[in-house]
Amino acid sequence: MSLTWYIHRLRAMGPAEIAHRFVEKGKKLAARGRMEGWARYRTSGPLPLLPGLAENLTAAPEHVKQGILAASREVLSGRYSALGADWPPRDPAEPFPATIWRLDPVTGGLWPGSEAYCFDIPYRHERTLGDIKYVWEYNRLQFLQPLAADAALTGNPDAVEAIEAAIDSWYEANPPFRGICWNSGIELGLRAISLLVVTSLCGNHLSDATVERIRTILHAHQAWMARYPSRFSSANNHLVAEVAGEFLISLAMPELPLSGGLLAKGRKILAEEANRQILADGVGAEQSPTYGAFTAEFLLLCCFAARAAGQPLAKGIEERLALFSTFIAWLSDTRGRTPGICDDDEGRVISLSRHEPAYAASVSAAIAGYLGRPAAGPRPPEVELRDALLRAPADSPAPPAGIRTFAEGGYTVVRQTRNGRDLHIVMDHAPLGYLSIAAHGHADALSVIVTVDGEPLFVDPGTYLYHSGGEWRDWFRSTRAHNTLTLAGADQSTMSGAFNWSHKATASLDSVDDGENWRIVASHDGYLKRFGCLHRRTVASTPLGFSVHDTLTGNPDETAEIVFQLSPACEVEVDGQKVRIHAGKRWLATLSFSLPGRIESVAGGPAGSGGWYSPQFGIKLPAPRIVWKGTLPPDGLLTSVLLVPDEDVG
Repeated sequence: MSLTWYIHRLRAMGPAEIAHRFVEKGKKLAARGRMEGWARYRTSGPLPLLPGLAENLTAAPEHVKQGILAASREVLSGRYSALGADWPPRDPAEPFPATIWRLDPVTGGLWPGSEAYCFDIPYRHERTLGDIKYVWEYNRLQFLQPLAADAALTGNPDAVEAIEAAIDSWYEANPPFRGICWNSGIELGLRAISLLVVTSLCGNHLSDATVERIRTILHAHQAWMARYPSRFSSANNHLVAEVAGEFLISLAMPELPLSGGLLAKGRKILAEEANRQILADGVGAEQSPTYGAFTAEFLLLCCFAARAAGQPLAKGIEERLALFSTFIAWLSDTRGRTPGICDDDEGRVISLSRHEPAYAASVSAAIAGYLGRPAAGPRPPEVELRDALLRAPADSPAPPAGIRTFAEGGYTVVRQTRNGRDLHIVMDHAPLGYLSIAAHGHADALSVIVTVDGEPLFVDPGTYLYHSGGEWRDWFRSTRAHNTLTLAGADQSTMSGAFNWSHKATASLDSVDDGENWRIVASHDGYLKRFGCLHRRTVASTPLGFSVHDTLTGNPDETAEIVFQLSPACEVEVDGQKVRIHAGKRWLATLSFSLPGRIESVAGGPAGSGGWYSPQFGIKLPAPRIVWKGTLPPDGLLTSVLLVPDEDVG
């Protein structure tokens, strides 16, 4: 592993965390040869069940059931896709060979299996085999969830057979503490939840041998997660996933020796983390709407299962979930899509095992269903398994309109009509991210994200890749990739690893004027130490659109770049100091700049420049990126955005 990585990671830790890491390392070394093998985890008992899930599935609307059955048919066809990659089609004669659990579908390489002790596998900086996320994704076993729902609804013997074949193969190939499937607690938590969904929906269709193996797997997962909890700078969504896994296993298998203590631990930590990881205004502390939804879905499933078991969790968790649901309603467009702010690795808890383009809005709707309320905002048109299991409402109200500031989380959202067009703006004045390493943050302070009539105009570039991303990982997190100002080519915050930041810009909301003539003023100090200046941005309404005014206090003699990253659907015409933008045959907007400068528009290009947009993990598309380059005078640069009346391109 990289010495530089260790140095930067240590700098993000305090003395208590460093001590914890040494103790944790000792535990991992001591477990070698002592915690392995299935025999120690075999236990007899009843079928593990999370109450309420099967009943809700049976009561789901017919169109939801049909969507679930269609997803099951796709799994049974032998096809599997995730994170922008296709796995090799399964052979009906051997649908789950032992190697499938170690296969990287992009490189074709095989990660270490049961021959390797899990904590000896250096996955963080491995490049030859590919991005570990692909192997972990398959091992979450979420493709079993639609099969289980199919078996429950129809008794489909093919679905039951596929579930049993997958469980048998996984069990044989992945004994405890051996191989790549046992080195990350979040992965164990998600896999455990998939297995509990299977037993809760269709356990009565499974053979006794399969049920025994599932019980054994769950027992081993519970022991692992209890032994190696995420703490300190790692205690983000990973901690919630682990505690949710422990809690749900313990709820479904109260006879296990650790279950009593883990139920009490789960009740306490889930309540604490709900308040930490969902802020008081509803924004997820990790800044990513999808990571916020990921955390919220873990909390929601635990709340649902506990309430159904007659052991409800703290009321404060429900209150934070309701606040998060409202935040997502403001961020969403009319189809429930939210901007790709900060990281998104497409993590899901309840899943039909396919790409889900409006995940956060789906979770928001499920929260409303659990709370017995109408949806807070638009719900996705796509059917998801959580719609059935958590009884999400079918109604899809219009997005909330006006202007709303989420001051603690750091976003101001505007939705109004301008020049006959529906305008939606999200301005980012948020912290970089959560905890000392801000793992999933991007250097995007004061970025603006805009849609016109539901058509993306200025977009967040997205994520693309994690561990194997290299320079592309850096680009998609960089300031230059976002709709903000870059000074001298430097990022506002300084990267020190794929999930680390050594210097963090602090953004602040200076003022907000509400009403028809709204105005938002915010600033950040990311360039103060290096260049002696603050970046201040004012976004304000105009009669025919809006304006973006950028100033640099101190007026450094450095080149500034002001970027507007467009959707791949957009096309650009540059005419002097004006830029006209259209999508297909419809005009969207015209940009004009108050100062002469070098204006560039490019789509694609090498890492570190050009225009790119990542619509989902593992995929990047060339997209126009407009850049104004020049030196700012004291009164700054005013960019006027005229919303063109909805008419055909001439």
